[in-house]
Amino acid sequence: MSHPIRRVTELALDRTTVTALRAALTTTADEVVQAIIDEVPPYANALSGRMGVTIRRAVRTALGHYLDLASGNATGGDAGDAAYELGRGEVRDGRSMDALLSAYRVGARVAWRCLAAGAVPAGLPAAEVAELTFAYIDELSAASAAGHADELAARGRDHERHLEHLARDLLAGASPEVLLASVQRAGWQPPVSLTAVLLPAAQARPAYRVLDPSTLVLDDLPDAFGVLLVPDADRSHLLRQLTDRTAVVGPARPWTRASASYARAVRARSLSSDIRDTEDHLPELVLSADVDAFADLRARALAPLRTLPVATARRLEETLRAWLLHQGRRDEVAAALFVHPQTVRYRMSQLRELFPDLASPHRVLELTLAVGLRVS
Repeated sequence: MSHPIRRVTELALDRTTVTALRAALTTTADEVVQAIIDEVPPYANALSGRMGVTIRRAVRTALGHYLDLASGNATGGDAGDAAYELGRGEVRDGRSMDALLSAYRVGARVAWRCLAAGAVPAGLPAAEVAELTFAYIDELSAASAAGHADELAARGRDHERHLEHLARDLLAGASPEVLLASVQRAGWQPPVSLTAVLLPAAQARPAYRVLDPSTLVLDDLPDAFGVLLVPDADRSHLLRQLTDRTAVVGPARPWTRASASYARAVRARSLSSDIRDTEDHLPELVLSADVDAFADLRARALAPLRTLPVATARRLEETLRAWLLHQGRRDEVAAALFVHPQTVRYRMSQLRELFPDLASPHRVLELTLAVGLRVS
């Protein structure tokens, strides 16, 4: 990447002046570095040892290049490229662009003072030396800012990819070893539990923005769905946050078993589009877990009803369901069915003829399960 710096060539320093200034480069570089250490706190402990040697060399190189430009012997590309890489390196070292810009401002002030000390006696106006020195530093600053921003963006994209990869491993039920490796790559702190939230893909990112920042999100699942994996969620608070979303909330599970929460949310969504909190629909989820087994259970348990006309069988099944759920309390059964208690008495006499062992605990269990789900 090139960041050409042109205006410094306007100084047109003669060889004698350049030679004198270049002789002072080492001292000037040391003064710049010391001033940065003294005045910019993030660099207080960063410029000692090997790092200090590297920075001093970089400052000398930048000042030397400035003198090359001022004497008409160079272009700005190399210095701009170095400044760009410096910006990227500051991200890797964990420092902000504000810190680097502060260092540039301090360095510019000290460099100008030293350069002016040699250039002004040579007949160059101090104001012109100051203007062009600060213009040179400004362009280096801009190059560093571009490098800093590009590195942050690249790291952000890498981080996002690692988080998405972790989310996919969690949904797939990967082994603990695989999950721990994904966690390390993503730099993600595992919570105690994760709660899966299934919702339309278009709602995934907007919903994610109001949740815990450690929430994992995917918005490219099959059938245009997305998922949020919410860490250590307060369930009632989470449901309130999702009030305006078409969401299905799975159970909280240990973070390594997030796939179980996701699987339940998916199954609840396939069972009914009206389910929001899977915890409110556990009986239906249990009874629908094995569709074939449930169909076999119904067929066997309710076989006596198949001898009746369809309408009659349906009425008696509804009566049997209400009777079982209300534990035989006739008035409550009648209220649930919107019929007279005498109608309940009549229907129950029919049911006792069809199911002679209706008082058997095993028969009660089987029938309760058989009529537990309303089947159209």
